[in-house]
Amino acid sequence: MKRFLLFVMVLVGLLTLAACGGSESTAALITVENVRANLTLPTDTGSFWMVITNNSDTDDALLGATVDGCGVIELHDMMMENDVMVMRPVAGGQIPIPAGQTVELKPGGLHVMCLQKAAPLELGTKVTIELEFANAGTITVEGEVVEPVMGGMNND
Repeated sequence: MKRFLLFVMVLVGLLTLAACGGSESTAALITVENVRANLTLPTDTGSFWMVITNNSDTDDALLGATVDGCGVIELHDMMMENDVMVMRPVAGGQIPIPAGQTVELKPGGLHVMCLQKAAPLELGTKVTIELEFANAGTITVEGEVVEPVMGGMNND
């Protein structure tokens, strides 16, 4: 009986740790760091950048996100096409996060796109983002609103 109670206590502790959010979060061996939000401009769009690491031996994928103040969230990529930078939703509607690898969402590349933004936010404001993964489930992180990157080509 004591072993069973110890097992339950350890399990509850692990589940509590997995449910905690913050600027850095780990659940099911997915780590999300350096979360930044581009939401200061007086437009109805914005974007989110972050570094996602899959520390497991199983492939995963970012399927989407939920952010208060964004009517629609899409996963986007930017690329050069005929000497013109274009942005479009990612193929298949998800961003693969291969086992044992890190994927960077950044200006001028992969990013989480906020459409139908309610209002611009002040620099330094904290934004809660719920990320939905195929295997890891929902991971809640917090990002800071940062200076926008003009032209989408600066990798700051």
